[in-house]
Amino acid sequence: MSMGIRLDEKFQERRKDGIDNPFMRQAVSSAQNRLRDGRLNAAGELGDWEAFRDHSEEIRQHVLEHLDYYLYQLSENISKRGGNVFFAETPEEANRYIREVVRAKNAKHVVKSKSMVTEEIGLNEALHEEGCTVVESDLGEWILQLDNDPPSHIVAPALHKDRNAVHETFTAHGYEGTNDPTELGRYARRELRKDFLKAEVGITGCNFAIAESGAVGLVTNEGNGRMVTSLPDTVISVMGMERIVPSYEEFEVLVNMLCRSAVGQRLTSYITTFAGTRGHGEVDGPEEFHLVIVDNKRSGILGTQFQSVLQCIRCAACINVCPVYRHIGGHAYGSIYPGPIGAVLAPLLDGYENYKELPYASSLCGACTEACPVKIPLHELLIEHRRVIVEEKRQSPFVERIAMKGFAVTSSSPFLFEAAEHIAPFASSPFTKAGQIDKGLPAWTDSKDLPQPAKQTVRDWFKKRGNAE
Repeated sequence: MSMGIRLDEKFQERRKDGIDNPFMRQAVSSAQNRLRDGRLNAAGELGDWEAFRDHSEEIRQHVLEHLDYYLYQLSENISKRGGNVFFAETPEEANRYIREVVRAKNAKHVVKSKSMVTEEIGLNEALHEEGCTVVESDLGEWILQLDNDPPSHIVAPALHKDRNAVHETFTAHGYEGTNDPTELGRYARRELRKDFLKAEVGITGCNFAIAESGAVGLVTNEGNGRMVTSLPDTVISVMGMERIVPSYEEFEVLVNMLCRSAVGQRLTSYITTFAGTRGHGEVDGPEEFHLVIVDNKRSGILGTQFQSVLQCIRCAACINVCPVYRHIGGHAYGSIYPGPIGAVLAPLLDGYENYKELPYASSLCGACTEACPVKIPLHELLIEHRRVIVEEKRQSPFVERIAMKGFAVTSSSPFLFEAAEHIAPFASSPFTKAGQIDKGLPAWTDSKDLPQPAKQTVRDWFKKRGNAE
């Protein structure tokens, strides 16, 4: 199953749509500034932020190097608590298992808390085919669901909307109040409460699973995760296979980094952990619990030059500092995961044939790497993707390959290089206007100035200067 949002449109078309949308660009710019400043302030409170980054990287690398051990430990502990664990190699396997659980419960109403991996595998569509009504309970996701609009951000899925846009969406679904945030929030709470109460099955994502206890950890701002895991009799959690920590000690460290990096808070409103089924004498929690662990090509990333991307804790700090995302927005990427992390991850999960443009959607400024709380070298991985596309996949344009081979030959010969320097001003004249090249290289000249090569080369200038002295 493709994880793309609009693969029927080319990246350049989606990019242009984003650039030509001033409302979206203003909303994204404002949110980026707010989230980035919040992260910097929250990081400063910790003292030695770089030491925490080093430790967080160490935790994530340790888990990836011993992933089989921790996954086994997690599954054993969940089973001891009455839960069921299913390892899904593909999105189709994950969806099939979840559909079987829902069918066995004869469920028609499903309520979900926020989950990127369920977006990745297309779970909502699979449950609709099963005849289920699926309601997203995260406020941002619910707004987008009402609008039939895909997420544009990992942490703040409705980042591209303001309260006026939300008011229009709610009004289209029967809301009669103003655009006051308090009224809008009250309406959302009232409507979602109905869905919480009638849902037979609750589905969650997983920020971190804790191997030593068999617990699933959720980080939310609205408490919807607790409603999803407390009210329905059957709960299903879906996690990417790498989203695991050894113990509560590491969980505390990474949640601390996640909250500060994502929303600039010491802790978000709700940090929830739950394990297995309702115990004897307990008043809440599910009677039946399932954990679906999704591979979806992650195991193929282990042991490769891209392994460090699996360290990601989905905080979106890289997105919040990315100048490219700032101008084109999240939908332009055509991927469930936008921004720098999406540009690295999407080609690995769904192929270069669908996402070969994304590694080039970067200025390589390194801001993403600097912001990452687990020290993923994102800009270096983008460069590595470009190398693979050109050297291994041979997916670069034919004209570009010929041009690069010609440049290699010319630049390796002093005679040819000097000859090219003298020819360039005359060869570029038909494409030049007012000293600027304005034809023939639209990918460059549409957004940047490209001066015509000077008739006097540096070599000639230096020779004349030497003779004059």
